[in-house]
Amino acid sequence: MTGRPATAADADTVRLADPAGHTVGAVRGRGSLVLGLLLLGSAAVTGLVVRADVGDPPFQALDERWLAWMGGPHEGPYAAVASALNWFGGPFGAVVPLGLLALLLLRGRRVSAGFLLLAFLGGNMLVVQGLKHLVDRPRPANPLVRVDHGSFPSGHAATAALLVVVVGAVLVPSARRRLWWAAGAVFTLAMMWSRTWLHAHWLSDTVAGAAAGAGAGLVVWWLLIPSLTREHTRLAARAAPPA
Repeated sequence: MTGRPATAADADTVRLADPAGHTVGAVRGRGSLVLGLLLLGSAAVTGLVVRADVGDPPFQALDERWLAWMGGPHEGPYAAVASALNWFGGPFGAVVPLGLLALLLLRGRRVSAGFLLLAFLGGNMLVVQGLKHLVDRPRPANPLVRVDHGSFPSGHAATAALLVVVVGAVLVPSARRRLWWAAGAVFTLAMMWSRTWLHAHWLSDTVAGAAAGAGAGLVVWWLLIPSLTREHTRLAARAAPPA
């Protein structure tokens, strides 16, 4: 097991390596916690601005202009992509995190499975549903898919961003995470586009949803990094060939 010297900027950093010298632990610094809290805070502040009893928010004109750009015809390959993303973020899309949960449990990664459960339950049920009930923003007129109450924030965008963070934390090696974050950003942006193209959300709903999902994932990740690091190290040592 090896490490690197800590500096004043990251005195609370934890970095562990397997016997081959590959990094298997995540880095616990203040950055992920601060970023997660900032994202959650920005979603909460935006929710206060768009509450149904406050009146039109200052960016309502931008929301309406964007929705106009998302006008028809709603057919062809765009419709197929939007429908697939609508399915992915809806109840049937739960097969993805459930499948990931089963995979982690089969591989003996109980801490990672607990991280996934905590992140999804906290992000979706506590943060997203809590904001939906507190804000109760009306949706755009005539959505093209079945929707539940409350337009703010977008649950689909939140789920997409949360899934990107969770998968990046538990399945993607640290050396490849920069590429993963870029691909995840594209996926999340596509989900945000699909929700407005289907007239299910205002643009600001999707921005806040992505911020809430990513923020929740980052905060839970930061809390569990020591446990995740120990799990990674234990499994790597078990898989390493005898000296």
